[in-house]
Amino acid sequence: MKLYNVKLLTIVCEILAQKNILEILKNHEITGYTTYEVDGNGARGLRGQGFKNEKNVKVEVIMHEEKLSDVVEEISRTLFANFAIVLYVSDVGVVRTEKF
Repeated sequence: MKLYNVKLLTIVCEILAQKNILEILKNHEITGYTTYEVDGNGARGLRGQGFKNEKNVKVEVIMHEEKLSDVVEEISRTLFANFAIVLYVSDVGVVRTEKF
């Protein structure tokens, strides 16, 4: 079985930023992603325990490296100042590269 190298972009953000994140992905013609509601503790304290607008989400996107830097740059430039966001990238291998 052959695995193809792609990138996994993981974004953990407050739920209020989710719509903006998904719009950026759409603008870059990225239509596949997975979202989860998550909770945890960090620089802004314990999150995800209270009201709906205090929850965090995790967005995972598998993509080719060619699109990665533009997406990361736009998210950091337009959203970092106003939202709690942690963003990281991992190398992953996939079997069906045409899906991404």
